[in-house]
Amino acid sequence: MNRFINKVAVVTGANSGIGLATARLLVEEGAHVIMVGRRPEAVNAAVADLGDRALGLTGDLADPKTHDEVAALVSRRFGGIDLYFANAGINTIEASSEVSAESYDAHFAVNTRAVFFGVQRMVPLMRERGAILLTSSIASSKVFEGHAVYAGTKAAIEAFARSWAIELKARGIRVNVLSPGPVDTPILSKLGVANDERPAFEAAIAARIPLGRLGRPEELARAALFLASDDGSFINGVNLRVDGGMALN
Repeated sequence: MNRFINKVAVVTGANSGIGLATARLLVEEGAHVIMVGRRPEAVNAAVADLGDRALGLTGDLADPKTHDEVAALVSRRFGGIDLYFANAGINTIEASSEVSAESYDAHFAVNTRAVFFGVQRMVPLMRERGAILLTSSIASSKVFEGHAVYAGTKAAIEAFARSWAIELKARGIRVNVLSPGPVDTPILSKLGVANDERPAFEAAIAARIPLGRLGRPEELARAALFLASDDGSFINGVNLRVDGGMALN
């Protein structure tokens, strides 16, 4: 399939997990992809893996200067974009009583501020009938222990998406949200679970999912491309849960 032939996409958090799987599928579908992340070695490795249709840029997405750099690269190389996928995010599991001001600010800086100013900077470069996709989480509406701050950051960007779907209607730009459940990505290793405890941890999570397993990054990538491509051309302002049914429990 060539749903994105010669189209241009920007994917944040693109060097691993859902972002990398989506960038790979976009390239396979004919797109040029700008992959944005914080770690140069990881971004460079991802770009090398995907080939000459991929470009990399590293920077702190909470800093508006990074979005200026992305915009300059887009303008210089392509003149505009067709898809902006704001996917980067962080999550530290902490009881609300233990959350520091620094941790609170870090979560909102990466998960919320970065999304807002990334979209603000990219919209002027977006071609007519383009697409914006934001990665949220089922945690925005389903309570998980230690996720209060993370859930708040994701609820905020869902509100952004609803507003932007109306604000950008005159240009035919669609804005949708992808809300994963637990997915087998490197972020699981950053939650403080020891390697020898991980099988039991994953089994406990899987037991709460009606389909009985964690999601795979490529499954989220296929859902992302559905929302962003012409296959989803009449879908606007929705929050698509891709969670194996976990939100039902």
